[in-house]
Amino acid sequence: MHHWMFNCREVTRLVSESLDRELPLYQRMGLRFHLLMCKFCGRYRKQLLIMRETMRSHAKYDVEADCSVSLSPETRKRMKEVLTDQLS
Repeated sequence: MHHWMFNCREVTRLVSESLDRELPLYQRMGLRFHLLMCKFCGRYRKQLLIMRETMRSHAKYDVEADCSVSLSPETRKRMKEVLTDQLS
């Protein structure tokens, strides 16, 4: 038998997973129960939903964007150097 009382760590994982797939009934029920009691996990869920919607609208914008614009080789080189320095 599965337990359905989840702690915040388990709930954050389940919230994320629930965006990608349907959870089993016991997980959905435990998740809902926890979200009713825990305002922090509720905020986390809300933030994930906002980020997902933002990324979807951004992806839609990218598809509609003009793809003919490209960076010059010099600009690409400078960007690569800056990123390499920051990651080091």
